[in-house]
Amino acid sequence: MLFRLDFQSAVPIYRQIRDQVVLAVAQGELTPGERLPTTRALAEDAGVNVMTVSKAYQLLKAEGYLVTDRRAGAVVRVPRGKAAGLSADQTARLKLLAGEARLAGLTLDDFVAACKAAFGETED
Repeated sequence: MLFRLDFQSAVPIYRQIRDQVVLAVAQGELTPGERLPTTRALAEDAGVNVMTVSKAYQLLKAEGYLVTDRRAGAVVRVPRGKAAGLSADQTARLKLLAGEARLAGLTLDDFVAACKAAFGETED
């Protein structure tokens, strides 16, 4: 998987890595059981600190998108059995996105259509 990091973005690099892994899993680009690069290898390839990649992997592990072990490294998994609905953090991010859409002049119908299109991109 090739990570596209924007060093000029206000979004921290560890968060960009996390977000790209989640999207890749949702879109089927990464499959359960697939191994991710080691933190050291990814840090070297991306030109970032090892601790930055480690923080992203730790977040992904805490969210259930990765499992790690000393021999296999970081392995993708799809979290199942989560409670229905969004977490408080996800709800807050969605509210912010909806607010930004409203300020950009989108109607509710336009926003819902954009959400449906984005959601459709994550379905098989």
